[in-house]
Amino acid sequence: MNALANRLDRLTLEGELYEKLADDAVRCFACGHRCLIREGKRGICQVRFNKGGKLMVPHGYVAALQSDPIEKKPFSHVLPGSTALTFGMLGCDYHCGYCQNWLTSQAMRDPASDVSAQFIRELTPEDILSYAQQTKAAVVVSSYNEPLITSEWAVEIFKVAKANGLMCAYVSNGNNTPEVMDYIAPYLSAYKVDLKCMSDKNYRQLGGTLQHTLDGIKRAREHGLWVEVVTLVIPGFNDSNEELWDAARFLAEVSEDIPWHVTAFHKDYKMTEPDNTDAKTLIRAAEIGREAGLKFVYAGNLPGTVGEYEDTLCPKCNYRLVQRRGYVIKEYNITGEGNCPKCGESIPGVWPTDPSQVGLNGKGLPSPL
Repeated sequence: MNALANRLDRLTLEGELYEKLADDAVRCFACGHRCLIREGKRGICQVRFNKGGKLMVPHGYVAALQSDPIEKKPFSHVLPGSTALTFGMLGCDYHCGYCQNWLTSQAMRDPASDVSAQFIRELTPEDILSYAQQTKAAVVVSSYNEPLITSEWAVEIFKVAKANGLMCAYVSNGNNTPEVMDYIAPYLSAYKVDLKCMSDKNYRQLGGTLQHTLDGIKRAREHGLWVEVVTLVIPGFNDSNEELWDAARFLAEVSEDIPWHVTAFHKDYKMTEPDNTDAKTLIRAAEIGREAGLKFVYAGNLPGTVGEYEDTLCPKCNYRLVQRRGYVIKEYNITGEGNCPKCGESIPGVWPTDPSQVGLNGKGLPSPL
């Protein structure tokens, strides 16, 4: 094993999301791969491994800790203008060639990511709570790598955060299982899912399965979580009208209230052939979402170029409820009861009970940790 593996393997404890099988094998339930892991072997994520018939899982550290506007996650219907303290570990159950967090997500898989060892900070849940309080965060989020594979550690943090009045959220690829959702849902309020495409063939190139993600979106909703979905629109990969229609129709069938974010790809990691996504493509995708019946569609990553698709509009009277420019709230008009002030329409989401406290123009957002 290399130095990174040695260090990560020391930062572990026995997991809870698994069952023991014959001959010291184990079955992991953290993600949809449901890995059968024999003694001395690792799961697909590389950071959950079998030691003596016990599943050892990541614990006691972060490799990324950042204070951001919650709009950056992106969540558009969760406490607009608030601050999210986001933490991440190392490892992932996918291997997307365009991953923007590949230094953390591809640890133990791509030798070029071994540099991520220098990012490791050993912390306690109480340390993370302290950072959240220092930055006046309203939400604690697990992201940067795939949070499902580090759910035991996330739950430890969330227990402390929730006991101190903070909301908790996942930013995930949606490759979840019934077992992991039963485990994490009591501590979560919001769950953002990356719906990467609507082609199973392309999903498998990324290391996943389309149906698992579709089921994962439904499962998160069934657990009572507020769900928002993001599709990174990549020219030549998933930007055809047909595929965008498939995604929008699926989401609308689950619930027309699900916010769908279509965001811009830029060349990164191993995917450098497609062109960067332009505003025209994002607007086309957003229009498809609305035509499919989705009430809330957002175009991201190209602020100032996508018109009203940065804003939240009332689906009944079209009144502008939230005006955004990038990650900044410019205007906020939703009532404390979560209604449109013009027509009274109930707007689904997790809204501040005191609209006067919403931070406008970036006011009160802290610097990165």
